[in-house]
Amino acid sequence: MSKTKSAFFCQNCGYESAKWVGKCPSCNQWNTFVEEVVVKGNDKSARDDWKEYNGLAKLKTVSINDVSSAEEKRIVTGDGELNRVLGGGIVAGSIVLVAGEPGIGKSTLFLQNGLQLKDVVTLYISGEESEQQIKMRADRLGISNENFYLLTETNTQTIFQEIKKLKPQLVIVDSIQTLQSPFVESSPGSISQIRETAAELQRFAKETNTPVFLIGHITKDGNIAGPKILEHMVDTVLQFEGDRHYAYRILRTLKNRFGSTAELGIYEMSSEGMRAVSNPSEILITQKEDQLSGIAIGATIEGMRPLLIETQALVTQSVYGTPQRTVSGFDLRRLQLLLAVLEKRGGFHFGVKDVFINIAGGIKVEDPSLDLAIVCALLSSYEDVPLQMHTCFAGEVGLSGEIRAVNRIEQRIAEAEKLGFEKIIVSKYNAKSLGKMKFNIDVVALGKVEEVYQYLF
Repeated sequence: MSKTKSAFFCQNCGYESAKWVGKCPSCNQWNTFVEEVVVKGNDKSARDDWKEYNGLAKLKTVSINDVSSAEEKRIVTGDGELNRVLGGGIVAGSIVLVAGEPGIGKSTLFLQNGLQLKDVVTLYISGEESEQQIKMRADRLGISNENFYLLTETNTQTIFQEIKKLKPQLVIVDSIQTLQSPFVESSPGSISQIRETAAELQRFAKETNTPVFLIGHITKDGNIAGPKILEHMVDTVLQFEGDRHYAYRILRTLKNRFGSTAELGIYEMSSEGMRAVSNPSEILITQKEDQLSGIAIGATIEGMRPLLIETQALVTQSVYGTPQRTVSGFDLRRLQLLLAVLEKRGGFHFGVKDVFINIAGGIKVEDPSLDLAIVCALLSSYEDVPLQMHTCFAGEVGLSGEIRAVNRIEQRIAEAEKLGFEKIIVSKYNAKSLGKMKFNIDVVALGKVEEVYQYLF
């Protein structure tokens, strides 16, 4: 008989302790320890051995010179946005964690991608839904695939027995919080269960060279549920986000061992599933007939992709003693900094005004090149004068009111030109690097916020 004992685990980093402690010695967080029942016995010898899975039992130790440095093989999906976010496709043997709000469309996205891979044997493991529920969703998506298999099971040992029979080329687990390992005697979703089941799946992925997608839950704070060690164990962490009241969803990379972490995928939720949006600038700029004040278009870059985003500002007389500062999709501290620059360098009295900023389309932007568009939207609303149509902005605003150069300006200008803009206002320090490049768009180079004000108004 294996002896049952309990141990205390840190919810933040997964550190194990024999007794409860107030402060975790590993990550220095307070009050993070919870007690869980653990089985310590000889059962671990019954663990799955994957050496004979591919019929290739190989030596463990190899010389680095004997390892072939060929480009890693990737499974290219039919979804261009997912390929971009993963760095060019699904790497063999990689383990990818995808987290997001409930109801955001994680299961739909990966069911859809699994069904679209006609030549790849895919196993979709669900611990949350029955086969009938998944079939209903597949019927709604309208895709059929002979190589797509379902398994509704939560016990990892049963799952691995089925994997050995089927030998899938891609495994999707929905979700990691529902799985349960027989080697740990705590409930599914607990720290030790998530850690143990993820470790078993990681061992399977690495030893058999099979890519595994883990769909994960998030806590009410927006962090990925489970111990922080889960994010360290996987190769790629994707965050699926967006407001459920909007049709658009954003797939963001938080960690990627095989590509850039600055990439972004944009999807539109429809009745037929997730539609990849190949040109997001068109959806982020609203088509309007009337010219309105307080609207400016900023040329930003997310990862390798240039985006033109509509910024909206509303400046009104403050009724209360303390003026309000409300933002959606932009950094509040950054807005306060820009208002201070306009007050000090331009003499505009924003101290007695309520200021509201919104980034259209419900996306969050961290690119500092949006500063100039925000400043121009604020000035347009302040003066109640609409900006010229077909004008966009790309520039960072410094504390002394200067317009600073931004990177990859050629791509921003090319994107604005492609979308039919006639004029782009950039920093005069960027103009030097453009040199003799010819564009079919009027590039206006200015150095200070005051010059921009005089030019526009």
